[in-house]
Amino acid sequence: MSRALPKYNKRRVAIIGGAAAVALSGAVIAGSALAGETSKSNGARTLAAGPGTITCQDVKSQLPAIPASAQAEVDRNLQLLDTQIAEANKRLVDTVGQGGPNFVNNAILGPLKDKRVATINRIATAIGRTAAKPQGLDALAPCTLNAGGAASSGGTNTAAPGATATQQAGGKNNSGNAGNGNAGNAGKGNAAGGTSAAGTISCPDVKSKLPAIPASAQAEVDRNLQLLDTQITEADKRLASSVGQGGPNFVQNAILGPLADKRKSTIDRIAIAIGRTSAKPQGLDSLAACTLTK
Repeated sequence: MSRALPKYNKRRVAIIGGAAAVALSGAVIAGSALAGETSKSNGARTLAAGPGTITCQDVKSQLPAIPASAQAEVDRNLQLLDTQIAEANKRLVDTVGQGGPNFVNNAILGPLKDKRVATINRIATAIGRTAAKPQGLDALAPCTLNAGGAASSGGTNTAAPGATATQQAGGKNNSGNAGNGNAGNAGKGNAAGGTSAAGTISCPDVKSKLPAIPASAQAEVDRNLQLLDTQITEADKRLASSVGQGGPNFVQNAILGPLADKRKSTIDRIAIAIGRTSAKPQGLDSLAACTLTK
């Protein structure tokens, strides 16, 4: 008995030590689970809410009867609206944590609204060529951010982050007039914007790079040249009003990037207008990008 007792004690100590190790491991695993999840129910994990979902008003359901001659163009632009939402949602995910409290509105929702205005106007213009042009569709352009990924339902277009849609052939907006914001600032030459304490936005001149403009395209080309001036003016205004906002990439992401996208669409419309009755000018897309000069 004197020899058996130490063996028993050793075995008991080993069992107790093993139980303590299991308990400790369980505590570590439980702690890890709590750190990585918000809750666990029936084996399903509920992760912390993401950056949210961008929700836009549905356009298709608000359209009148679409003439057969306009159907293809309308469908392309409806697809483009979906693509724009998908791209905005992807950008929302990619830029989590960037900028200040107004970053999402300035860098994502604002540019998305501008793109939707131009696209919706192209839809209205396409219909208006052979039927009554629908009015008031611009009211459908603004989108909202639903925090935590909760997308509203009923009459809305939503696209999950990373979703894809088919864009127009060649990535170009093959349609007529933009029809939005053709206001003032004519004679500016599309060469440079205004100045402010934040710097100056400078854009390549488009008018001087154009070939001879057919008479049938002159009015449309002039409208889009004016729109290029308007876009620079709006970008300069935004530059001045957003001084101090965001991080080091704010101006590029929130102002210069969206401006280049708008200019590309507008320049494409100019080229298409000329190309209807003459040789379509090539390489004008290289004039879309603008720079900030301090």
